[in-house]
Amino acid sequence: MIRVMLAEDQSMIRGALASLLGLEPDIEVVGEASTGDEAVTVAAEVRPDIALLDIEMPGTDGITAAGKIRSRVPECQVMILTTFGRPGYLRRAMEAGAAAFLVKDSPARELAAAIRRVLAGERVIDPGLAAAALSAGPNPLSPRERQVLEAAADGSTIVDIAGRLHLSEGTVRNYLSSSIQKTGARNRIEAVQKAQAQGWL
Repeated sequence: MIRVMLAEDQSMIRGALASLLGLEPDIEVVGEASTGDEAVTVAAEVRPDIALLDIEMPGTDGITAAGKIRSRVPECQVMILTTFGRPGYLRRAMEAGAAAFLVKDSPARELAAAIRRVLAGERVIDPGLAAAALSAGPNPLSPRERQVLEAAADGSTIVDIAGRLHLSEGTVRNYLSSSIQKTGARNRIEAVQKAQAQGWL
């Protein structure tokens, strides 16, 4: 049996996925989680063959959780299943050690087939998204620029961001300025929007 853990914050979708996979004769759902942090804990407890993670979850997102699961349970393969088919997400997921990246509008039968392929050692990536990621190129933002831009996403002032990230106000201004330039935006609000649309944040 292929032992699968599901991490999805919407309980109805999580239940539907569990039911669908439960119909497969060779797949067993051995754990469920509704947050990224819970996914890491459950994966360490049940040690599944496959961890199927959503990206957008409360607290730790699915991509960050993927990296933590890969380091704590190295024998577990991670698959990302998301509504958000953004090129930057795909690149970040691969860097975190994900073996598959699928969008939720794929046919249900493809999910079980993808699980079997991943267990057989293959990488499974939504073809349209793979093409988009290649044409989009790498994330131009440095880790620190991403951090500052994420902190600015809720409309925080430079003083607030500096206090939260333990940086000087001048340093925050410099990071925001370089982020605006790299995203081709007119201001930081537009820079946040463009970076989010690409999956860079």
